[in-house]
This record gives sequence, C-alpha cells and structure tokens, in this order.
Amino acid sequence: MQEIYRYEKDADNIVTITIDMPGRPVNTMNDAFQDGLLAVIDRVEQEQALTGVILTSGKDSFVAGGDLKSLLRVTEDNKQEFFHRLETAKQALRRLELLGRPVVAALTGTALGGGLELALACHHRIAIDNPKAEFGLPEVTLGLLPGAGGLTRLVRMMGIERAFPYLVEGKRIKVARTIKEGWIDQLASDLAEMMRLARDYIAQNPAPVQPWDEKGYKIPGGAANHPKMSRMLLAAPAMTDKKTRGLLPAPEAVIATIAEGSLVDFDTALRIESRAFVRLVASPEAKNLISTFFFGMNSVTSGERRPAGYDKRRFRKVGVLGAGMMGAGIAYACARAGLSVVLKDVALDSAEKGKAYSAGILDKAIKRGRATEDRKQALLELIQPTGDVQDLADCDLIIEAVFEDEKLKDRVIRETEAVLKPGVIFASNTSTLPISMLAESARDTAKFIGLHFFSPVDKMKLVEIIRGRDSSDETLAAVFDFVRQIRKLPIVVNDSLGFFTSRVFATYTDEGLQLLQEGVAPVRIDSLAKRAGMPVGPLAVTDEVSLTLGQKVVATNDRLIREGKVKGDHIDRKATEEVIDAMMEQGRGGRAYGGGFYDYHEDGTKSIWPGLREMWPEKEHGFSDRDISDRMIFRQVVESLKCLQEGVLDSVVDGNIGSIFGIGFPYHTGGVFQYINTYGMDRFIARCRELAERHGPRFNPPEILLAQAEEGELFT
Repeated sequence: MQEIYRYEKDADNIVTITIDMPGRPVNTMNDAFQDGLLAVIDRVEQEQALTGVILTSGKDSFVAGGDLKSLLRVTEDNKQEFFHRLETAKQALRRLELLGRPVVAALTGTALGGGLELALACHHRIAIDNPKAEFGLPEVTLGLLPGAGGLTRLVRMMGIERAFPYLVEGKRIKVARTIKEGWIDQLASDLAEMMRLARDYIAQNPAPVQPWDEKGYKIPGGAANHPKMSRMLLAAPAMTDKKTRGLLPAPEAVIATIAEGSLVDFDTALRIESRAFVRLVASPEAKNLISTFFFGMNSVTSGERRPAGYDKRRFRKVGVLGAGMMGAGIAYACARAGLSVVLKDVALDSAEKGKAYSAGILDKAIKRGRATEDRKQALLELIQPTGDVQDLADCDLIIEAVFEDEKLKDRVIRETEAVLKPGVIFASNTSTLPISMLAESARDTAKFIGLHFFSPVDKMKLVEIIRGRDSSDETLAAVFDFVRQIRKLPIVVNDSLGFFTSRVFATYTDEGLQLLQEGVAPVRIDSLAKRAGMPVGPLAVTDEVSLTLGQKVVATNDRLIREGKVKGDHIDRKATEEVIDAMMEQGRGGRAYGGGFYDYHEDGTKSIWPGLREMWPEKEHGFSDRDISDRMIFRQVVESLKCLQEGVLDSVVDGNIGSIFGIGFPYHTGGVFQYINTYGMDRFIARCRELAERHGPRFNPPEILLAQAEEGELFT
C-alpha cells in the first residue's frame, strides 16, 4: 500500500489518497493496485472522525486502466477465479461510494477505461482543464466491455441512449465535452485550484448519495422495457452485426448487458456486468485485439523498429512528385500535419487539380461540421502546385508518386535530384517495384527509401517503409519520424518485389480468381470472403483497383523477372494473369472503365456481369463454405510466413499491423500471425497440409512454421 498509495489526513479530517505507482509513467490497475486499494478503503472506513476523501494521482494522468497483460492470462480454466477477484474489486468501489462521506476524484489528466470507472464511483469529479486529456470507456475496441462498474454507472448517469456510443463504440472525448455529458462536475486551471475545489465540495456536501442509491431513482429516458428504449435495443444488434458481421462478440455483449442491467437493481446489474466481462476476457477475439491493437500498436508507435542513436527529425517542406489521386492524397496528409508541400506534375494545371483534391476533402468536412472555412484556407495555403522542377529546390524530403513504370521513375528521379540540395532524402511511393532497383537512379542510394502509402491516403493509416539494400539507418530513422509527424502508422519491411502488403494482397485476389476458374459462383466467392472478415471480396476489390492497372503491373513485373532485374521465385499468380487477360479481351477493365466482374448501375447498385457464367461456368464441385473461405485466408497467412522466412519481414508485430491496416485482413483475428496463435499451431499446420493435398502446394506449411511449432513457441 505504501508503495502505490500515499495516505494523508489533514487537520480538517480530510484524507487525500494519492495513487503513484513507482517506476511507471502511468498508474495501471494491476493486482498490486487492487490490493492497495482494498487496504486504503479498509483504513478509510476505520477513521473515527472522517470529513471526506480526495482520490488523486501523482502522475500527469489519473489512472490508465486495467493491466492487459494479466487479462491475457485469463482462460476458460481460470476464469471463475478471475470472476471472484473482479467482484472483490468492484465491491471495493461500491464500499467507496457507500462510505457516507463525500469522495472526490481529482483527475490530474487522462482517465480511460478502469481509470474513469474508478472516478465514476466517486461522488464528485474535478479535472484539470487540459485540452490533451482524454476520457472514455474504450474497452469494446479491445474486445471487452467496462467491467469495473463503468457500464452500469454510465447507463444510470446518462441514460441508455446517451451512453450508447460511449459503450458500444468506445468513443473518447476531451475534457470540455465531459462537462456537457456530466462525467466531470468541475474544471480547474491547475492542481492547486483542483484541490481547493475538492475541499470546498467536501465542506458543502457532508453526506452525498449517488443518484442510483436514492429512493425512487429511475434511469434517465427509461430502462430497456420503455417503448422507445425497447425499439432502439431491438434494432441495435442488427446495426452492430452489419458492421462486425458477427465476428466481434463485444459490441453485442455490451448491448445485452445494458439491456439486462437496466431492468434490475444496481448491485445485480454489477454482477451481470461482471459475468459478461469474464466471458469476453476469456475469448480468443479479446486476446487477439489486446495483443495486436494494444501491445502491437504500442510497439509500433513507440518506435521499436526505428534505428536507435539518431536525433528525432522534424521535416519542414516536402516535395510530392505526381498530382494524381495518390500524390494529391500524400500532399493533403502532409499539409494537414502543418508541413509545406510542393505538389509537382508535368504541367501546372495538372498540379492544381491535385491541390483541388484537398479542397474537396475539406469541403465535405465543412458540410459535416468537422472543419471550418478558415481551416480549409490555412491548409490549402500550405500546398504549392507547380509544373516547374526548380520549385523543389529547398525541400528537405521528396516523395515520388508517379505511375508504376521504372523508366518513368528513373527519369523523374534524375530530373528532380539535379535541383536538390545535398543530403535530401528521396522516397518512392511504389507499391511493387523493388527500392534497390529504383535507387540505381539516385545520386546517393543511402538516402533513397520506399514509402508505400495506401489509397485513399486521407483515410488509410498505414505507411509501409521499405528499406532498400543501401538505405541507411539514419534515413530509415528520419522517414520513420516523418510518418509519425504526419500522424500515420509506420511498419518497416525489407526490399523485394511486392514487399509485404502488395505481395500478400496479391495472393488473396489470386485465390479468388482461381476459385472463379474452378467454377465457384462469383457471389459465393465474394460473400464468403466478407463473412470471413475481409472488407471486400476478391472480385469486387480487383474491380476497384482496376483490371487495367493489374494487367500493366503484372506485365511490368514479368518483364523485370525475365530481364533478371529482380527475383520472382515467390510469384504464384497464374490465375490472375489468365483471368485478367481474358477479361481485358472482353473490354472489362474494372469499375473505372465501365465494369469488370460486376456491372455498375446508375442507382449505385451493382450486379455480377452475366458474361462470367459463360467464361467460367459454375460447377457442382462439392467445395464447402469452409474450404472456400479458408483458401482465401490461409493463402495470405502462408505468404506472410514466407515473407518472414525470407527476411522481407523482420517483425511479427509489423506483419500483424500491416496485414490489418494495409490489406484488410480480418480485424478480429489480430493479424496474420496472431491468427495462427489463436487457431493453434498444430491445427494450422494440419489444415495447411489438408488444403495442399486438395488444392496444390501453395498451401504447404513453410519451414519457419514447422520450426516454430517444434519449439512450441507462439509468433510474438
């Protein structure tokens, strides 16, 4: 207790409990935290002349939330033990709010998850007016629900309808919004004022009672059996299922717990909440999301893959070559982060069209109330469209985003570097062409690197940093800083044809096209891919990317392999070449060209192009739904394993993050390698061999998988 909690009683009989976990940047609700809290509550209850309690933090934040590492250890075998420990912790908070004396939460900063739940159990909440502080119950984003009383208290504080987005979506808010929502009662300018306000409240409210403990209390807006709430709760699961496709159990569990808990007394509602929380915490989905979206994301954003020993770099002015959709999107992302941008194209009018892309994004944001005209003008002033290469002379980073043609890129690189000052980093936004090959056009190969953005850039978080054969550690560290500066998510991979994301994504579409060749109905292919968790089916996404572009990329890659410029041993895309060539002969270039696998109608709907049935007749082959969906998922996982085996990937975490944010691999799995961990190593190998026997050697388990299974180690 003495290590985590400082217990101070003053002359006015006010006890101040300061949470300050030693050696940690934030307070985390681990076992020691819980044991200490129980001890201080025992001590408070024994005070003979207690006036009130102030609960605060010795950190810049209040309490960060639960100890997620301990949650990963909860299994079906030990979840009953965990349930009892959770109930003990919740009873401690219940004892706090039934103390009979005022308890004030003095929030020094951010309070998320368990931290906010602790604050909600206090009678009064005061926060320092810090615009950077965040508040919320984001547990659902990690496959959980608020299990320390937060769900039950928030529903009774706000009502079902108002609490819904915070519980079902995990929405976070800033401190100013907390006042409007009633989470925080007062704001203070600094710590001293906050403590003074806390004392004032204690003096003026000697025996407060929580609203839900008052006689005759009713939930604002009504419980689940109120007609309006009943209609909302009946519709909510269907709306949620439309987003999650039933693959994420947490949102539905939140809805059920809200409904059930609203119909019973407060303490019974807490017990219902506990049981739902324990069911979720033992689920594979929660383990996947915690592993990847908490620990994995923290690993990426903290810079574990950034080379050490180099000062943090801040960029001032970026040159973007090519003002098409990709280049225009990159320019917008840079300007949004406050960087000056020179947007260069072959002619000024083309560059101005690229700048107009940013204006279009901001016009939509203004209509939705998410931007202002002043913000729009300020951002647009940062983008300088030009057709003159000389305007790039004072840039400190160049990003080339021209068409996927190595001869065009060679010309653009040489033309641009002729006007640049020494030491400028040059990055290519290529999605498939090897960086080491493109670097041959550069004057300093150590300063040349790949930055693969994803379309649309304004919405896609990921940037794949591709390290060429000669790219220096200093260059890698600098572009890592740049990606974080523009608020994107960097993963680092090594050079090869297709790198990681494009290479794995190509196997997904190729498997879909192979299924088409084998006579599987097109609708079934795309539907089963989506049911497995992919955002778009392989045929639909090929249409969106365009068959025309796909054919050109395939042709370029094949030529480079024939000429010996790159290695293509890993390429296995026979179905892609055959199907796309056949479709192009029919004039079916994709959505942008009037139609591809689908016909696109004026009312915004689409339907399968009838010609597919003539080209690849549907057959009764006996493939199960499981076989079809597994083929599309396993193909990607096997290719990812090959990338790890060949050194294209150095990091399992980057593979998991990159597969979800770059490829759209099913979110609930936690990524390609976490998928294996959850599936079970031995089961996954057995299924690979089964698929290989039925459908070909592309499903054979790679050596790295067999070695990992032999050692009994998970992919971490």
